[in-house]
Amino acid sequence: MTDVLNALVLMANFIFIPGLTYGSQLALGALGVTLIYSVLRFSNFGHGEMMSFGTMFTIFFTWLFQSWGISIKPLPTALLALPFGIIATMILALVMDKTVYRYHRENKSSNVIFLIVSIGTMFVIGGIVRFAIGPADQIFFDGTRFLMKAREFKEMTGLREGMAIKMTQAITIVTAVIVVAFIWWFLNKTRTGKSMRAYSDNENLALLSGIDPARVVMVAWLLVAALAAIAGTLYGLDKSFKPFTYMQLLLPIFAAAIVGGVGNPLGAIAGGYVIALSEIAVTFAYKRVLGYLAPEGLEPSGLVQLLSTDYKIAVSFVILVIVLVIKPTGLFSGKTL
Repeated sequence: MTDVLNALVLMANFIFIPGLTYGSQLALGALGVTLIYSVLRFSNFGHGEMMSFGTMFTIFFTWLFQSWGISIKPLPTALLALPFGIIATMILALVMDKTVYRYHRENKSSNVIFLIVSIGTMFVIGGIVRFAIGPADQIFFDGTRFLMKAREFKEMTGLREGMAIKMTQAITIVTAVIVVAFIWWFLNKTRTGKSMRAYSDNENLALLSGIDPARVVMVAWLLVAALAAIAGTLYGLDKSFKPFTYMQLLLPIFAAAIVGGVGNPLGAIAGGYVIALSEIAVTFAYKRVLGYLAPEGLEPSGLVQLLSTDYKIAVSFVILVIVLVIKPTGLFSGKTL
């Protein structure tokens, strides 16, 4: 029984907790992509760079607060700076919509044009971020590193394997729960949220009902900007901030949105966790786990790893292809905002 518990602790420490953390980050990113697709009917390929932009401003204000000696330890100072990162991203989104997307929306441009334009904004925003903060890694976490250390867990349980819970993991999961609950409440309980859902379901009927499309679009961009800044900051706190990384996050984010069902917020959240847990589970080395579970003398000598971590990004691509072949509409098809 002790060996089974040790194996479970290993799985929790290296698969489940990191998977929930990474999944929360992908879920928030996919939720932003889904909102834009539901309301404006195009795939926003600039979302990853919006995440990078919001995180950059959060880092700038974190550095400013640190220089003033302001902190909220044991929590990271970045949480204090995050609202400013959200505001900066909201301004970026509104300026971007006014100067770029509104013209194509008024001229009834095709979805392909919107797709090309979003790719253009991706490169522009990415260039601004790399010019402003540079391409190097930025580690801006300054709070208490662990809520629970592996040694403390071993002493408490008497097991050979320890479980370590990082502060960033707890912050990410708790923040994701709060943000998702707020989005659900906003879309289902507020007048503006219901207007967005009506506009998403039937644009012409919504206009006949007196819904202001300009207001719906503005609120959608504000929500998406906030989600981008929060998701980007949480990812940067948990890993580190490097601008090029956020462009690479586009594939798992879009995979999460498509796997769950494009246009469905619930599907985006579920898809984020499916992609994250799959990536980590497939690239995890199970040697130590099987060492506890396998009969004596049959312990594996190799790593027992299905794929190297270098191919982690390929996992989301494979899952995406499988879903598109088997169920192109996604796991939660048939329901939008």
